[in-house]
Amino acid sequence: RRKFQAEGLFDAARKKKLPYLPGVIGIVTSPTGAVIRDMIHRLSDRFPREVLVWPVRVQGEGSAAEVAAGIRGFNAISADDDNLPRPDVIVVARGGGSLEDLWGFNEEIVLRAAAESQIPIVSAIGHETDWTLLDHIADVRAPTPTAAAEMIVPVRADLIADTRERGARLAGGMARLQDRWRRDLMNLA
Repeated sequence: RRKFQAEGLFDAARKKKLPYLPGVIGIVTSPTGAVIRDMIHRLSDRFPREVLVWPVRVQGEGSAAEVAAGIRGFNAISADDDNLPRPDVIVVARGGGSLEDLWGFNEEIVLRAAAESQIPIVSAIGHETDWTLLDHIADVRAPTPTAAAEMIVPVRADLIADTRERGARLAGGMARLQDRWRRDLMNLA
């Protein structure tokens, strides 16, 4: 922790902002766990987006190298690639577990990959009380994987309602302006 802090990798100034409405979301996680199902369900409830899953082992020997490869792999996708869209945000996700289960997210290879990422990274490891070094280096820390899904996309129904309200206010303002112009013209006549 001290080593990465001394390098400035925890500094708030180096953190990237999340896009308001990402078109493509990259998720680095196990393809078979409840985490990916929960995240996709929450994303589809809030605002359906295209999701790319980079399947990795999230614990055990070799898991850190796979997670780092997932982060680097998403970053390696060309923005001009017509066959495979580049994610606008990457979520590194895993459900809860013991300190030993989560240790891969403290490994230097994962931390370096996250620090080098040109795409904003959301760390969604474990439960609210679980902390890893990735949480400090990532651009945003989500307390749970489901919370990460809620952080990265707004609620579509709320956006539609807000747009309708703003449209109604704009129409009302235009109607009042036309009435005023009509009154002014009648007064001048």
